[in-house]
Amino acid sequence: MNSRRLPALALGLVLAGCASFSPDGGFGQVQQIAQDKLGKEVRIARSANDLQPIADKVAALLKAPLTEDNAVQIALLNNRGLQAQFQQLGVSEADLVRAGEWPNPKLSLFNASTTGSNGVREYKIEQVLTFNIFSAFTLPQAVAMESRRFEQTQRAVAEDVLRLAADTRKAWVQAVANNETLRYQRQVLIAAEGGAELAERMARSGNWNKLQQAREQGFYAEAALALAQGELALTSARERLTRLMGLWGEQINYTLPERLPALPATAQDMPDVEKTAMAQRLDLQAVKQETEALAKALGLTKTTRFINVLEFGPARVQEGPRDSAYKTGYEISFELPLFDWGSAKVARAEASYMQAVHRAAETAINARSEVREAYQGYRSRYDIARHYRDEIVPIRKRISDENLLRYNGMLIGVFDLLADARAQVASVNGYIAALRDFWLAQADLDMALLGKPLITATAADSGNAANFATAGDH
Repeated sequence: MNSRRLPALALGLVLAGCASFSPDGGFGQVQQIAQDKLGKEVRIARSANDLQPIADKVAALLKAPLTEDNAVQIALLNNRGLQAQFQQLGVSEADLVRAGEWPNPKLSLFNASTTGSNGVREYKIEQVLTFNIFSAFTLPQAVAMESRRFEQTQRAVAEDVLRLAADTRKAWVQAVANNETLRYQRQVLIAAEGGAELAERMARSGNWNKLQQAREQGFYAEAALALAQGELALTSARERLTRLMGLWGEQINYTLPERLPALPATAQDMPDVEKTAMAQRLDLQAVKQETEALAKALGLTKTTRFINVLEFGPARVQEGPRDSAYKTGYEISFELPLFDWGSAKVARAEASYMQAVHRAAETAINARSEVREAYQGYRSRYDIARHYRDEIVPIRKRISDENLLRYNGMLIGVFDLLADARAQVASVNGYIAALRDFWLAQADLDMALLGKPLITATAADSGNAANFATAGDH
C-alpha cells in the first residue's frame, strides 16, 4: 500500500472509533431553541413511561382557564405529530453513527476434494478474510455529510416546534375571538327578538305598517342566522385548537377566557425586519446546509467515480492431501470501470447541487417578501384595531348615550333605541374582529422572523364583520 495513503486510513480509523450516539440524541439543541425563541419547554417521549409526566403536566395546565401561553405549552408537550417528528432525530443520528463505522469484513470459503489416480484423496481449501479498505479514504467525507444532515434534521424539527407554536397561538386567538363574538351576537338576537315582538303587537293594533314590521322581523331572522353561524365557527375553532393541543376525552372540556388580550399601547417598530429574518430564520440555515452538503457530496462523487470497491485481506490455501500445509498470502479485489465510468453519477450530483443553489436563492427571496408582508400586515391591523378602539366604538357609545337621553325625554321611540343598541353591539363585534386580526398578524410576524409562515387571510372575515355592522343599522 502507498505510504502516502496511510494518514487518510489512520484518520478514518480514528473517526470510526469516535462514532457513537450522543447522550440526548440531538434533542438538546431543539430544547434550547424552544426555550430561547418561545420560552417554552419541550420533552421527547422515547417510551410509554415518558408519557405519564407529560399527561400530569397537561392536566395541571388545564385546571385554570386556558391562556395563550398555556395552550402553546400544552401543544408542544402533548401533540403526537410533533412527538413523531422528534423521533426523526434518532433516525438521523443512527445514520450518522452508521456512516462512521467500518463495513463488516467478508469471509470467503472454498472447499473441494478429489480422488487422485493413486487413490489418495486430495483437497483444495481456500479461506479469505477481506476488508473494504477503500471506505477508509471516504469515511471522513461520509461522516461529515451525515453530520450536516443530522444538523439539518435538528433545524427542521426545531422549525416544526416553532410552527406548531404559531399555529396553536392563532387557533387560540380565533377560538377566544369567536367565543367573545358569540356572546355579543346573543345580545343582538335578544334585542332583535324584542323588536320583532313589539313590532308584531303594534302591527296588530294598527300602529305600524307591513313594511316596518317586515324590517324588524327580517333583522331578527338575520340575527338568528348570525348566531347559528357564530356557534358553528366557535365549534370549528375550538376543535382545531383541541387537535393542536392533542387533547381528547375529558380534556376537551377546557375553559376559554372571556375576551382577547387588550391592544398594546404601541406597535413594534422594526426598520431592519428583513435583516433580522435573514439572520434568524431556520429554513434559510437549513437550505444553506443542504447546499454545502451537496457540494461536499459532489467532491466525494468525483473521488469515487472510477473505483468504489477496493477490498484487501489475508488469504490461505491448502492444496493436496488433507495434512498438507497451508499456503498464505493476500487477496485484493476492486471494481473495473469497463462499462460504467461514473459520468452519470457525477452529472447527477452536479445537477442536484445547482438545483440546491437555485432553491436556496428562491428561499432567501421568498423569506424577504414573507417578512415584509407579515410586518406590513401587523402594522396595518394594529392601526385598524386602534381606530376601532379609539374612534368607532367611543362614537357609537356617545350616540347611544344621547339616544337614551332623547328616549327618556320621549323625543324618540323604542324602535330607534333598539336600532341604536344593535348598531353599538355591531361596532363592538367589529372591534373584536379587528383585535383578532391583529393578534393573528402578530403570530404571523413572529413566525416569519424565525421560519416560513402561513400568512392568515382575514379580508373575508373583516368583510363579514363590516356587513354585520351595516345590518345593525336597520
